[in-house]
Amino acid sequence: MRTQRQVVDYSLQRRALLRDVYAARVGTYEVCDASPYLRTAARFHGEQTEVLCPVCRREHLTNVHYIYGDELKQSAGQARRLKELDMLATMYKEFTVYVVEVCQSCGWNHLVEQYLLGRSELETELVPNV
Repeated sequence: MRTQRQVVDYSLQRRALLRDVYAARVGTYEVCDASPYLRTAARFHGEQTEVLCPVCRREHLTNVHYIYGDELKQSAGQARRLKELDMLATMYKEFTVYVVEVCQSCGWNHLVEQYLLGRSELETELVPNV
């Protein structure tokens, strides 16, 4: 995605949480708590990954992309496919994408990253310096 910017990666937080799970300082019931809405979004709007679930190790994780932004109005908070994000990035000035990984089998879920998309970055590139 050409206009992706201000990326926040949550992999260190994920690694720390999994370390606590493996050391039995945090129970799996605390981290495998995906809501029915999140599981449904993963089933219908998610993108399958090659990464096995770090908790149950039975199934590949699914990434779900949620979009938020003032300009989106009633579409804010919806799960979207990656292909749709490229199209939306050309239509709207700016919106935030949150990527959540989900295991359909055990319910593991974690925020993977967030970033901004939209055409506002393109507009600033096209404006000549005066």
